[in-house]
Amino acid sequence: MIVDFTLIAESLPIMLKGIGITFQLLIISGFLGLILAILLLLMRISGKWYLSFPAQIYIYVFRGTPILVQIFIIYYGLPQFGFIRSSILWPILREPMGCAIVALSLNTGAYVSEILRGGVLAVGKGLIEAGSALGMSAYQKFVYITAPIATRIALPAYSNDVISLLKSTALASTITIADMTGIARTIVANTYAPYEIFISLAIVYLIFTFILQKLFGYTEQYLGRYTKREG
Repeated sequence: MIVDFTLIAESLPIMLKGIGITFQLLIISGFLGLILAILLLLMRISGKWYLSFPAQIYIYVFRGTPILVQIFIIYYGLPQFGFIRSSILWPILREPMGCAIVALSLNTGAYVSEILRGGVLAVGKGLIEAGSALGMSAYQKFVYITAPIATRIALPAYSNDVISLLKSTALASTITIADMTGIARTIVANTYAPYEIFISLAIVYLIFTFILQKLFGYTEQYLGRYTKREG
């Protein structure tokens, strides 16, 4: 098989026209998912079963089902209900972009909440006891001790989730959104050259993944600048 490198070079600028949509999905879904994750985290660590149990069910459902299925349920399923079409959510859910953002946000919120919870549980009890000895309130201990340390611990796993979210945005093309993957599928339909087009798309995602890895790497170094290194 002969690879048409000219087609690869020509298709890259065309696919980059969808970069704005891809990054809208990434940034908006990532931000909303992080807010949701923090709320779920607070519910999980509240010590109250009527808060913790619903959060556990939510996390189990969204971590236990494929993101593509969730997108299809929200895009194709929810509009079937009359109360959805008459609710304040309808202006969002009637648009493919809104459905994709909702699905990606709900999904990433479930994963990130568990990442954050792992960071919170990894904070040493001795540090919490030291805060209590200094007369700190529960709120002060969480804000000044638990949260900063948990953030530093959870950051590597969170960066992986953001990269996974970037790749998950490609699924938005299945509901007619013209992101980079959607444009690539259109080009394939016109050129009948899936090999070259999807190689081009893979190159684009590799570049953006590399940039995200570097950004999170620098952030991790900054947050750990006062961490004592052994050896």
